[in-house]
Amino acid sequence: MVRPINTCVLGVGLSGLTFHAPFILALPDVFTLHSVLERNPRAEGGKVKERFDVNVKIHRSLDEVLADPDVELVIIGTPNYTHFDFAKAALNAGKHVLVDKPVTASVEQAKELGASAQSKGLVLYAFQNARWNSDFLALKKLLAEPETSPHSLGAITEFESHYDRFRRGLKGTWKDQALPAAGLTYDLGSHLIDQALCLFGRPARITAFIQNLRGLGNPDIDDSFTIYMQYDAGKRNPYLLTVILRSHTLSARSPQLRYIVRGVNGTYTKYGIDVQEAQLKVMSSPKEILEEQYGMEPESIWGTVEKIEADDLTVTKSTWPSSDAGAYIDLFKNLGAAIRDGGELAVKWEEATSVIELIELAHRSSRDGVTVPVPAAAS
Repeated sequence: MVRPINTCVLGVGLSGLTFHAPFILALPDVFTLHSVLERNPRAEGGKVKERFDVNVKIHRSLDEVLADPDVELVIIGTPNYTHFDFAKAALNAGKHVLVDKPVTASVEQAKELGASAQSKGLVLYAFQNARWNSDFLALKKLLAEPETSPHSLGAITEFESHYDRFRRGLKGTWKDQALPAAGLTYDLGSHLIDQALCLFGRPARITAFIQNLRGLGNPDIDDSFTIYMQYDAGKRNPYLLTVILRSHTLSARSPQLRYIVRGVNGTYTKYGIDVQEAQLKVMSSPKEILEEQYGMEPESIWGTVEKIEADDLTVTKSTWPSSDAGAYIDLFKNLGAAIRDGGELAVKWEEATSVIELIELAHRSSRDGVTVPVPAAAS
């Protein structure tokens, strides 16, 4: 029997306790939650004991973690500005690494980490978990429908993707400070850009409007963005395609808009977001991840397909179900297989690097007020 992977989670805030520790605990045949980095535990056993009633080793410093010979995998769920330094140190200590998005603040840093992992034969995995959101899984299934399907949208001409919210004030955390990889474009933009790249590949040009809309805190820390990614007609898509990625921090609506996808034969509209985060925040046991209702969207927020009929006048509507449950657990299963069996990574590091590249180009476009060409991917 293959021994589970001894795992240390760095950070026991929202990321560590919500998006990482529960899945490590839910897969005992693949992982062991060996330890956490918790600098100042307020109670015996720390936050993991308090939340999940599980005893784990508590390290007080990164040096302690990296010096522990039993730790094989380090999960970096600490603030964005620490990602590069912590990942670099973990790789240098011979540990496999799962790092939260945004993986780094710059393309140069991402490339350095990728080269380090490759030279050492270690797994370096980007936590782009939104690929396993129920809404994105439903969208991918719709776009894969053949032209003969009554649900097919035809060739896509415009794709609009949102992560909006209403938040009038600052939260008073590190996210409001002028630190590397700060701001909403690095935060939520990492997900939106990654999903767009999965669907359509690299754009030809990018035009962005990145703002501190509320005028609060440091003016350089953005709280809203609109990014236009333009694709020329070609083999992948016969029409010009515009991808619009938006996150608005003063969006007063419920449920929030998620997708509008326009094709030559129809339009898909989707409201509401994946339910996994809300479930993970309140679940009492990681075993709930394995239950049938986990990750299942309510039918009330399933998407709608509108199709134009042969007369080019009549529009018919139908529901497109989000029938596949959200499945962040599949990311962790893939990570385990990559470490133990050398399996292919579902999220390749080059893809995560491209996300950071486009974020940098978006910031340059917004700062200079210009449309920026996107270079071809390095071969």
